[in-house]
Amino acid sequence: MEAHIAASILPLLGWAVHGGILARRLASARRDPLTGLHTRAGWTARAEHLIRRHPHAAVLLVDLDHFKSLNDTHGHAAGDAALVETADRLRAWCGHHGIAGRLGGDEFVAVVRDLATADLDALTAALHRPLTYDGVSLQLAASVGACPIAELPGPTLADALAAADAAMYAVKGRGRRGSRTTR
Repeated sequence: MEAHIAASILPLLGWAVHGGILARRLASARRDPLTGLHTRAGWTARAEHLIRRHPHAAVLLVDLDHFKSLNDTHGHAAGDAALVETADRLRAWCGHHGIAGRLGGDEFVAVVRDLATADLDALTAALHRPLTYDGVSLQLAASVGACPIAELPGPTLADALAAADAAMYAVKGRGRRGSRTTR
């Protein structure tokens, strides 16, 4: 190969490698390192896209119940295992019909294309199944709030999150371990 051609190709190759590294770093920054779910930033862009395209979409907020007690009693490794298991169960429930994310701590979020075809009771049941960790059965529980986009005056993600949050706290207020849809 001639020297001037090699001199032209090498910088391009360097930029291509650099671009690939930056793309991988950006993708990993939008994923929660513990659960593998999207972080708030990664989830928000996808959620906004789904609610624009699917008028029957719904936004869900999931908060683990008694998580501090689980951590304090069984240790942080057990708490991490509970977070990973919750993420896996939420991801499996969303399947190809939505997307899940982790807001932080023990709070999760999801958006599904159509709440009528998604079985909210199945999600609640899955989130309440015990987790075996280090030979011990850990009781898991979660409060779930859901907001169908169609029930909002304007289909914005911020309004849907606020309504799902209110629905979730209504569940917590009546003794936890369940789900509620805004009405």
